Amino acid sequence: QVQLVESGGGLVQPGGSLRLSCAASGSIFSINAMGWYRQAPGKQRELVAAITSGGSTNYTDSVKGRFTISRDNAKNTVYLQMNSLKPEDTAVYYCNADALVITAGLGHDVNLWGQGTQVTVSS
Repeated sequence: QVQLVESGGGLVQPGGSLRLSCAASGSIFSINAMGWYRQAPGKQRELVAAITSGGSTNYTDSVKGRFTISRDNAKNTVYLQMNSLKPEDTAVYYCNADALVITAGLGHDVNLWGQGTQVTVSS
């Protein structure tokens, strides 16, 4: 079974840091883009940061200069380093990946989501 498993969320004070990790497992042949989304209560899910297999990145304006996305292609893992956290960063963070998976010997393009990890920024 192909899946994304996230870790690293929690409670942190304003100005603090957290590092999220997301590992893909299963019959994965390759992963193209990977990204982090977040959804705060009463709001739509939004893209926070994304990274291609070649390492090109993009960020939503509100996190530029504070968050850094990176990936380890050998481990099929993506990270989100979050610094200078603010209360408005509080949300459930979801990992996302565009992958080519192998099923019964055939390749299929799939879009995968993790289960989500809670990040709470509060004093």
